[in-house]
Amino acid sequence: MKTGEGSSSIEVERKLRRGLALEYLSVGWMTVEGAVAVYSGIVAGSIALVAFGGDSFVELVSALAVAVYLRNRQSGNLDPSILHRTERVTAVLLFALIPVTGLSALFSYLTGTRAEGSLLGVIIAVAAVVMMPYLSMEKKSIGQETGCLPLTTDAVESATCFFMSIALLGGLLSVTLFGLWWVDYLATAIILAFIAREAIEAIGESR
Repeated sequence: MKTGEGSSSIEVERKLRRGLALEYLSVGWMTVEGAVAVYSGIVAGSIALVAFGGDSFVELVSALAVAVYLRNRQSGNLDPSILHRTERVTAVLLFALIPVTGLSALFSYLTGTRAEGSLLGVIIAVAAVVMMPYLSMEKKSIGQETGCLPLTTDAVESATCFFMSIALLGGLLSVTLFGLWWVDYLATAIILAFIAREAIEAIGESR
C-alpha cells in the first residue's frame, strides 16, 4: 500500500513538473504573441490586433503567477495568496483594457482611420489558433489528474485566447484579402466581449 502511494505521489510530481514546463512555454509564447500583435496592430491601424496583444500581456502575468505557485509547491512552500493577488491584478488590468480599447476604436472611427492588411498579424493569429488548443488541453488534463486548480483555471484562459484568435484571424483575413476594413471593428467587439468575460471570472476566482 505504501509503495503504491509513493508511486502515485511520484507520478503526481512528474505531471506537475510538466505543468510547470507548460507554464514556462506559455510565458514565452505570450511574450512573443503580445509584442508582435501590438506592433503589427499599430503599424496596420488594427484595434483588434492591439486589443489581442494587450490581453496576451495580461495572460502573461497570470501564467507567471501559476508558474511561481507550482515552483513553490515543489519546494513545499505553498502560498495560494499569490494566485489570489494575481487574479485581482488581472481583473483590474482586463477591465482597464476594455475602455482603453473601446475609446481607441471610437477615435479611429471618428478620424476615419481604416485598418490595413497585416501579413504579420495573420501569421501570429494562425500561430495562436494552433498553439492555444494544445496549451489548453495539456493544462486541463494535468490539472484534473493532479487536482491542481490553478492549472485547470489557466487552461480555460488558454481556451478563451483560442476563440479570440479565431475572431482576430477572421477579421484580419477579411481586411487583408477583401479590404473589408469595418470587420476589424467587429473583431474588436468580439475580443472585448471575451476580455470582459475573463475579467468577471478573475474577480470571481479572487473571491
